[in-house]
Amino acid sequence: MNHRAIEILLVEDNPGDVRLTEEALKEGKVINRLNVVPDGVEAIAYLRKTGDYASAATPDLMLLDLNLPKKDGREVLAEVKEDPDLRKIPVVVLTTSRDEQDILKSYDLHANCYITKPVDFAQFIRVVRAIEDFWLSVVKLPPNGG
Repeated sequence: MNHRAIEILLVEDNPGDVRLTEEALKEGKVINRLNVVPDGVEAIAYLRKTGDYASAATPDLMLLDLNLPKKDGREVLAEVKEDPDLRKIPVVVLTTSRDEQDILKSYDLHANCYITKPVDFAQFIRVVRAIEDFWLSVVKLPPNGG
């Protein structure tokens, strides 16, 4: 049995949401390493291992906000799912948007799931833990290429 840490890439520009996600995952059941990038340009650099991210680990799971500076989450999602080397990474869209068009577009771009961020702190923690329970405990993730 492989007991290496699960690599999670969080693409999030809101420091408060980053902190909440870190807190929720810190007390989780699964050993994980959370890597955070603040915008879509850095997300693609991280995933493609360019520049400062040359030695970055390939994520087992990506948590992606849609409303990001420089390159938004929709563009990141499209690039990831069009790239044969990246498309197997499960992408959980975790965003404040409740817009039906965002939901449809995310699934059209092959998001693995779409979750609207709760504004309530306790509920946000529950959502992140549910993501962890499902994606890191229940689902069989593809082998990590990195």
